[in-house]
Amino acid sequence: VFSFSMEGVNRAAAASGEVKGHYLNTTASTMEEMYTRADYAKELGSIIVMIDLVIGYTAIQTMAIWARKHDTILHLHRAGNSTYSRQKNHGMNFRVICKWMRMSGVDHIHAGTVVGKLEGDPLMVKGFYNTLLESKTDISLPEGLFF
Repeated sequence: VFSFSMEGVNRAAAASGEVKGHYLNTTASTMEEMYTRADYAKELGSIIVMIDLVIGYTAIQTMAIWARKHDTILHLHRAGNSTYSRQKNHGMNFRVICKWMRMSGVDHIHAGTVVGKLEGDPLMVKGFYNTLLESKTDISLPEGLFF
């Protein structure tokens, strides 16, 4: 599947004259398999690989180390996030996950939109992006920045 994806990326880039890319998902049940998939993606010319949040924090940090060593961008897919971020009485806000992922070495994360599956009000989504982009965030209650 990776080879077909990269073939499409290369064809689209050649036809448009623009830089194109695709987030090849290297998520697997073992670190060895994730390394194998990430190495293959890199061999095919991909500059970015994707992992799912559900692989766990240790595996996320390990893949971040791999990405640094291989000069590759690491994208985090929020798969599984809503199981604990959408609970009204317990769980945690996605903003906490944003901060943890920055500390874990993730380069890029889908922080949501104001419509669709990862919806939120515009100021709340802006707060997620600010958490990911800024090295320091000031308190902004409308954006959900409490710390």
